[in-house]
Amino acid sequence: MKKLNKSVLPAIFLCFICTISRAQETEEQVIPIESKYKEPVTKMWFNTYGKIRISKRLFWDAQTHFRFDETGSVNHIGQIAQIYNRHALGYIYSKKVNFSLGGVLRINFNTDFESEDRNVVPEFRIWHQYQFAQEVYRAMIYHRIRIEHRWTQSFKENSEYIYRNRWRYMLRAKVPLNHDKLKPKTLYISPEAELIMQSGKTVVASPLEDLRLTTTLGYILTPRLTVAAGFMYSMGQDLKNGGIYKQSYTGRIHLYYSPDFRKVKNKLPEIHLND
Repeated sequence: MKKLNKSVLPAIFLCFICTISRAQETEEQVIPIESKYKEPVTKMWFNTYGKIRISKRLFWDAQTHFRFDETGSVNHIGQIAQIYNRHALGYIYSKKVNFSLGGVLRINFNTDFESEDRNVVPEFRIWHQYQFAQEVYRAMIYHRIRIEHRWTQSFKENSEYIYRNRWRYMLRAKVPLNHDKLKPKTLYISPEAELIMQSGKTVVASPLEDLRLTTTLGYILTPRLTVAAGFMYSMGQDLKNGGIYKQSYTGRIHLYYSPDFRKVKNKLPEIHLND
């Protein structure tokens, strides 16, 4: 790993300190006097994660998410809230290290039934990710750094886009339950914690966008297909008023697939791509 420390780590450090700083400020923020926690809301996410091998070192990262929010009468899955299309080109540095760079198109739906504003608005992002895996006894531990450059707008007609950066770190473990390692026909448990910070001209008193605590139960069907389901608690500051903390309880269902259409002789040994 000496080569990695000399060439890659400085580049990662530069990504942290170099950001796009220009932004349009469209709404006045409230400087909080005291903090307040809102009542938790319930959500449901259906996620697919595709890692499609292109060559010896390259893969296509294709993710699609369907996210639902509660309504007044139905918990978790009462109404559609967002649809994600997240794609990237990934590079496999080694069996336990990989990087990705790509874009996101997120479709946001107005979930306020009393609102007279627009029903749907798009959101655009550029994202880059750095993932490191390590073995600890029977488990695999993942460290994921994801940086996003994000352009969002409100549902108000003719609202302007605002720019923010998101700084994300996730620590995740995968622990096999019925085998001594992660392989086909293995049931595993996966606790994870992710901290999401944000910055930009519109971020005055609300740098903590989200703290996510999740536990997932998964099953490896084949080397190319895994299913999982879990539950997440999250909390974070409201952008307009940093003294208000939002909370949510979210059920999550995942499908991981990793097709590889190359010839057998060109395939690398199994790598730790899933995040």
